[in-house]
This record gives sequence, C-alpha cells and structure tokens, in this order.
Amino acid sequence: MPRTSERGGPQTRVRIAEAAARLFLERGFDEVTVAEVGREAGVSTVTVFNHFPRKEDLYLDRSVDAADLLRAAVQDRPSGVDVLTSLQAMTVRLAEEQHPLSGLDDRSVPFFRTVAASPALVGRARGIAAELQQTLVEELEHDPSFEGDPTLLAALVLAGYAAVLVQTARRLVAAEPSAVVVQDHRVRLDRLFDALRNGL
Repeated sequence: MPRTSERGGPQTRVRIAEAAARLFLERGFDEVTVAEVGREAGVSTVTVFNHFPRKEDLYLDRSVDAADLLRAAVQDRPSGVDVLTSLQAMTVRLAEEQHPLSGLDDRSVPFFRTVAASPALVGRARGIAAELQQTLVEELEHDPSFEGDPTLLAALVLAGYAAVLVQTARRLVAAEPSAVVVQDHRVRLDRLFDALRNGL
C-alpha cells in the first residue's frame, strides 16, 4: 500500500484506529500485530506508534476524549453550578447521544466482547481509569470553588461510572432489549449522583 499520507495528522490517526478496529473485531485483539494494522492503514509501524504509544491504545482510543470531557465538566461549567451537577450533566448527555463512552453506541457489544476476551485490553482499561481519575483530581485541585477531598471524589465518580458502564455492557452482551438497558442506564446514573451527594 502507498504511504504518501503518513504525515496526515488527525486523519492518519483516524485511519489507523479504524483499520485496527476492523482487524481486532475480525480476528481478536491478541491475534493481530501492530505491523498488520499499519499495513491495513497504509502506514509504517513507526507511524502507528507515533499516534498510539501502546498496541492497546489502538482499540481503547477514546481516553483522550474522556479526559477532555472531564476537564470541560470542571473548567467550563456555568457560574453557580457545582462540580457534581456538571459531571452528571455530562454523563447524561453522553447517554442521550449514545456516545461510545456511554457504552450505548450501536457498536458497543462487539467492542465489549473484544475487550473481555483480551487480558491485555482489560488491564489497559483499568490503567486508563486510573489515569482519568488522576486527571479529575488535578482539575479539582485547581478549582478554587471546589470544597472537598479531590482524591476521594474523583475515585468515587470514576468507580461509580465504571460500575454503571460494566452493568450496561453485561446486559447488552446478554441481548437484553436495548431500550430497556438504555432506560436503566439513565436511572443508575441518577442513583449514582444522588448517592454521591447524599450518601447511600
């Protein structure tokens, strides 16, 4: 394949991620090499690693988006809106849009199956969760209006959202009606933030 467009920045990154997703879904994450992803995308292995430092990041490629959403929820919230309210609004918006980060996207079931089948992906997903937790801690530490324990709140928010997401994933993989799962996902988001505000 020609490699004339390796310099293509964001477009190259998208092409690599799409090629990786196709191969991982077809053959399984552990059965595909980075070199094969590069050939499928028409770029060199070096170019793949320039865009994705780890093989796992080729598939779990939305961690940057998730970090940006957390930062925006803290930094860009309207005056008078507390952090929990802003974070809840962000998670609800993701659910309403059926954004991939909500777990409600049409492609979520094959994605979840591929992740569950690969110990490497499961381990990297946990690492990403820890990185996102630290991102939220840092944002809260620099927010003069936040009063509380940044580390504790970030841990509870990320762990709670992960619990909602995992339950949604299990139900979708089990082929429960998507409309029911979506509705329950929203209910559990509300319960999560009610618990964070008021205690269990």
